[in-house]
Amino acid sequence: MTPEQVVQKQLETYNQRDINGFMSLIAENVIFYNYADGNMTMSGASACKEFYSNLFEASPNLHSTVLKRIVFGNKIIDYERITGRNGNKDIVELILIYEVNKEKIIKVTVLRKEE
Repeated sequence: MTPEQVVQKQLETYNQRDINGFMSLIAENVIFYNYADGNMTMSGASACKEFYSNLFEASPNLHSTVLKRIVFGNKIIDYERITGRNGNKDIVELILIYEVNKEKIIKVTVLRKEE
């Protein structure tokens, strides 16, 4: 799979709340960062699985739509609109910068839209 195909499949499994399919695309040593301050927010596949398992369980109507995608080598930049997060009706807009290596997501940097 190309890096874009990996990220697209990850989006599809996210929308299906399929934790096993989702985790099949996540590297064991994945790292998540907050763009605003550069701080690491999550490290490792087990922390990722716990976080997303809880999110999927608490979010029966969870859905993310890609509004714009940029493919830049092994980096995929998605502008996403997420609804149904934690049962909430609010819309969350994020920029997600994915880095893919050997068909696994190894790094995710999250930029939240400021109100």
